[in-house]
Amino acid sequence: MNRAMLSRVGTIVAAGIVVAGLLGAFMTNKMDALNSLSNSQASEEPPLAAQLGNLTLEQKLVDANTKFGFKLFSEILKQEENKNIFVSPTSIAIALAMTYNGASGETQQAMAEVLELQQLRLVDINQANHLLQTSLEKADPEVQLSIANSLWAKQGVPFNSEFIQANQQFYSGKVTELDFVSPEAPQVINSWVKENTNGKIEQIVEQLQPDDVLFLINAIYFKGNWSEKFDKSATKERPFYLTDGTTKQHPMMSQFGNYQYTENDSFQGISLPYGEGRLSLYVFLPRESTNLEEFQQQLNQENWQQWMNQFRRRDGEIQLPRFQFDYDIQLNDALQALGMEAAFDASQADFSNMTSLPVSIDEVKHKTFVEVNEEGTEAAAVTSVGISVTSAIIPESPFQMIVDRPFFCAIRDNQTGTLLFMGSVVEPQ
Repeated sequence: MNRAMLSRVGTIVAAGIVVAGLLGAFMTNKMDALNSLSNSQASEEPPLAAQLGNLTLEQKLVDANTKFGFKLFSEILKQEENKNIFVSPTSIAIALAMTYNGASGETQQAMAEVLELQQLRLVDINQANHLLQTSLEKADPEVQLSIANSLWAKQGVPFNSEFIQANQQFYSGKVTELDFVSPEAPQVINSWVKENTNGKIEQIVEQLQPDDVLFLINAIYFKGNWSEKFDKSATKERPFYLTDGTTKQHPMMSQFGNYQYTENDSFQGISLPYGEGRLSLYVFLPRESTNLEEFQQQLNQENWQQWMNQFRRRDGEIQLPRFQFDYDIQLNDALQALGMEAAFDASQADFSNMTSLPVSIDEVKHKTFVEVNEEGTEAAAVTSVGISVTSAIIPESPFQMIVDRPFFCAIRDNQTGTLLFMGSVVEPQ
């Protein structure tokens, strides 16, 4: 559900958190996996890069994450109709990939299908995530982009050493054995979240339940200044047309320049670069003859890639609303609708590669914050998975793109194609 919209304006911050909680009935065994890690069989296997055709492991993973991201976004839209939405497909995919290391049998197969990972072995998924995270964090010296992972395990619960080691080795996961009974335990977890989102997301765990045994958390923080900043003196109050037919006055930034741009009968699209240009904010504005809902029905990996190939340099004017809001959602229903029912079902879940205890995913939570202003964009995302015990040609004339009605936007790494954030803005705040 959407949090209260914030009134102040500034840079974009999006924060997303996915938490998976494991509940355990047996708490007597010591968590020896944290202290004595054995070598992971997965790490001994060679990567499959040579068998993946012309695509590298990273490209295979990015394609999978993009497909999954649009599928999930479509499910979220069914729950959050006519609301501002902002999520981080990358944050959610990483948190679930960490969890996937503990899945087995039909649960593993179901997660692979939902995450679009059927064509990749576990070792390749882990290696690709490691390479991709390293590449993203070094994407642009003028852009701040950090990705952090952590595992918070209940004291006394035994976890598979290979599962722990894989998350440490490939995801740089910070593993902490925590006294879940202590009233200070949620604060310890939330302090890590706050630190790794630069204070933009302060809480992902409200309280720990008796059956909770593990939380896997990913946090992403992004802050980038525009390559060409908007002149604040050009920002004016202008009308923004809402879906119900009413209008509101809202600060609209304005700029004329040479941009990567595309248009067709359905929409206009523009790429606004940050820093040295590897990362951009993509804005898609549906034509007045159509609407955001119809545009969103076209969102899938194939169409997205086709649109990316159609961007060309062109002079023109962009008017973009200044906006800021935070967002949070529980992803249980959306993930189960996509085919991950077994992972949440106490009678079916198989996480035997994680622990000998009968466990299932209890909750997947996601939080984001985004702010866009004349300086640039700031965004943060946290995803928490909680585990619990069970039983071309340049046009001749300049374009004009006035984003004065609901629109879709995404922050993309133009080198790897990674979609760090995506969202729909129906009413800028």
